[in-house]
Amino acid sequence: MKSIMRHFTKRDWLATLGAVVLIGLSVWLELLMPDYMKDITGLLIVPGSSIGDLLWAGGKMLLCALASLIVSVLVTVVSGYLAANYSYNVRGKLYDAVEGFSMAEINRFSTASLITRSTNDITQVQTIIVFGLFVIVRAPLMAVLAITKIADKSAEWTISAGVAVVLVIIVLGVCFLFAHPRFKRIQTLTDNINRITRENLTGLRVVRAYNAEDYQKNKFEQANEDITKNNMTAHRIMSILMPSMMLIMNGLSLIVYWIGAYLIDGAPLAGKAELFLDMTVFSQYALMVIMAFMMLNMIFIMGPRSMIAAKRINEVIDTKSSVADGKGVEHTDKEGEIEFKNVSFKYPDAADYVLKDISFTAKKGETIAIIGSTGCGKSTLINLIPRFYDASEGEVLVDGVNVKDYTLEQLHNKLGYVPQRAVLFSGTINTNIAMGSNGTEGYTQDDVKRAAAIAQAKDYIENYPEQYEHPVAQGGSNLSGGQKQRVCIARAICRRPEIMIFDDSFSALDYKTDSILRKSLKEETAGTTNIIVAQRIGTIKDADLIIVLDEGRIVGMGKHRELLKTCQVYHEIGLSQLGEEELNYA
Repeated sequence: MKSIMRHFTKRDWLATLGAVVLIGLSVWLELLMPDYMKDITGLLIVPGSSIGDLLWAGGKMLLCALASLIVSVLVTVVSGYLAANYSYNVRGKLYDAVEGFSMAEINRFSTASLITRSTNDITQVQTIIVFGLFVIVRAPLMAVLAITKIADKSAEWTISAGVAVVLVIIVLGVCFLFAHPRFKRIQTLTDNINRITRENLTGLRVVRAYNAEDYQKNKFEQANEDITKNNMTAHRIMSILMPSMMLIMNGLSLIVYWIGAYLIDGAPLAGKAELFLDMTVFSQYALMVIMAFMMLNMIFIMGPRSMIAAKRINEVIDTKSSVADGKGVEHTDKEGEIEFKNVSFKYPDAADYVLKDISFTAKKGETIAIIGSTGCGKSTLINLIPRFYDASEGEVLVDGVNVKDYTLEQLHNKLGYVPQRAVLFSGTINTNIAMGSNGTEGYTQDDVKRAAAIAQAKDYIENYPEQYEHPVAQGGSNLSGGQKQRVCIARAICRRPEIMIFDDSFSALDYKTDSILRKSLKEETAGTTNIIVAQRIGTIKDADLIIVLDEGRIVGMGKHRELLKTCQVYHEIGLSQLGEEELNYA
């Protein structure tokens, strides 16, 4: 429970204290019931009792039951509040934790797992808070107080109750021993089935295009079968609990009455009535002890899974980002300048470096292009600028300051980033472009239209009936690849950054649109430094500086014509795309 309660606020602790007091009051009221029953039974068997005495004793018992009901309702209300508030607080902490992760931490947890942890896992913990608090406090308290009530009764009865309690503990222990490993696997198996479902839904077009429905169906059925078998085994084991408890409870009742009959038979006439009353009261208190342990059955079923869920939640919350805010920079003497000083990088736990000894400088207003074969480290290099990762060796400077000295907000406000895979969010074209507004300065509709015009998106946007309020589906699935890329470029332009980073962001555009867009960028965003990662020679040939990467190293640096003569790798890339004659003409 410690892993759960660590997220309680002061108000939650006060509510918990109130719930414990109410549960204690509820137990006390319930323990009065057998005493009232003894009084009523005594009045029935003692000659001369009046109806008024019976009504008075019955009325007190009724009031006690009603008060117990009201208190139980209040406990449920408080527990529900605790569960809802826990969910609110923990989901907020999970979201904040994930938002603060660098790419290293994001890669550690899969998307499917993070979804499961923020939904199913939290629901499991909510359930244990609602029912567990009531049971964990009530069951031991009920058992202890009920035992004190019957401890001074017949030794035979006390021994029979003790044997029943031992049997209950043995049954609970055996079931827990075999069921706990199964409950521990449930959350991991849930991650797996979520992952396969998500893959199938996001890749639905490819699945259908390759007639791979049966293949995907078999993958899902295997995952579904794994989690079904695991759950069935766990619940079959736990299904032994209830009938075992009922058998012990009913057996205890029979033994108590059998012992009672034996004792009453051998008692003198004057003591038979008192023994009968003691037997009635003892049987009720003994059953309360067994019921207390039966309530723990619920904890043994839900507890293991909830504890695993809480551990998985805390694992995310406790993971610290490897990229932390710097102390902040008040002023810089330079603007729009990027410098790499002997930068090397390798991914966490990797043996080999992805980038080795990278050094170059991009001055304000320059266009720097990066090209190379697939897997040579182009995207990794530019991901070091916004600190999606931190360099393993060397320094990355923005405006003459190490990127580690900026706060992340300061650093990102200097950048306009267009990722390799166009990412759009559900909403409208307007909200997707305006999300690139710089910092907290806000934006106007003119800013959005200007950005769309520069990105060559204005024409197709204004052809929609809703124009800039045209709805965008999740992931931009109702737009073409080129349309999505242009909206993403417009988003970066809208914030008027010092530096714009394009990670192969023109690949879905035709050559004409690509050329017009780059020309528009050069004219309309003069003074902005552009870092372009591209595969096409035509996209980068006019850059002020072209950097050629091969296996993580710079093998060429210069302008287009110069590199054709001096860099074999660049020349080969050009030949593979244009041919000798066309390349020389370009």
